[in-house]
Amino acid sequence: MARYMFVTWDGGGNRMPTIAIARALAQRGHDVRVLGHDAQADAFRGAGLRFTPYASAPGFVLDPRPAGLLRLFTDSGLADDTVAQLAANPVDVVIVDCMLLSVLDVLDRMEQRFAILEHTLHDFLASGARVLSALVWPRGVRVGGPRANAAPILAATVPGLRVPFPDHTELSAAPGAVVYTGAMTAAVAAHPTAPTVVLSLSTFRFPGLLASWQRVLDAVDGLDARVVATLGPALAPGEVRVPSGIEVHEWMPHEQLFPQASLVVGHGGHGTTLAALAHGVPVLALPLDPTSDQPRVARAVTAAGVGETLPRRSGPRAIRATIERMLADGALHTRAQRLGAAIRELDGPRRAADVLEMSASVARSR
Repeated sequence: MARYMFVTWDGGGNRMPTIAIARALAQRGHDVRVLGHDAQADAFRGAGLRFTPYASAPGFVLDPRPAGLLRLFTDSGLADDTVAQLAANPVDVVIVDCMLLSVLDVLDRMEQRFAILEHTLHDFLASGARVLSALVWPRGVRVGGPRANAAPILAATVPGLRVPFPDHTELSAAPGAVVYTGAMTAAVAAHPTAPTVVLSLSTFRFPGLLASWQRVLDAVDGLDARVVATLGPALAPGEVRVPSGIEVHEWMPHEQLFPQASLVVGHGGHGTTLAALAHGVPVLALPLDPTSDQPRVARAVTAAGVGETLPRRSGPRAIRATIERMLADGALHTRAQRLGAAIRELDGPRRAADVLEMSASVARSR
């Protein structure tokens, strides 16, 4: 039995990969625990995982603006909490969210074996590190440079969102190795019995979210298809006008919705996008936040021929025309189904658990 600790933050799209990998390890009999923000407690404990909140960040509320994210990612308090947890309960491998730069830095200085968990496109993070380094270096936190004790980097995605996958799927626990694990959602091939459009925008209230939701809802008014909207916690009841005939939920698991979907309309968030593609469902992306990975994910989907992209301020008429065209595009659906089959074959949680077991073996032999 090996000992693992996941260190995460309340970021929405990173929750599913963390839970999926942690559960896969726990099911193999390993000792697994999670350190994160107190708002995450119910989700992780509900998944049967031991969870400890950060002592330094009670009542955390995410500020999604660039300055707020920078403060979070370089927060030395989270690093101190991590060190305190390790002092009380040592582990073989720490799995750290890729955005928690202060935690990554202190673990490397401690020569503690750790893995980096990425929950978006690896190329986006690699290019973003060059920009972020200019902002973070003055704070004494390294960005983008090699970390001797990072073994490996787990990218919970697939390279390029296209098949056949390049040769980046070999398992390795070597320092600096990038291992593409695949999707972390439980996916099956979608088989809708009737045309079905799922609307799923962000769980965070990005600027313009309300107006974007209204335009999308107006676009599907009277659409000759079943329409399901998951409005999420970012909107209060009654903030948007919902046309009659649309099925509305605050939230539903992807594995319940996507097997019946013909098309997913989203904001380009990596988690929702990859989950849809894992089911073989095309995606229409309307990125909400230009500073995030959403535009890059949307471009990757379009370049791979498994979806399309529209500006978030697109009017209902343009959105409606794109939805109708995509529903009728047989070649688009064939490409998405081919990609979905390849993603499902990878079995993301299993691959991630295999690599982390390799990493623990190396750590225990040192």
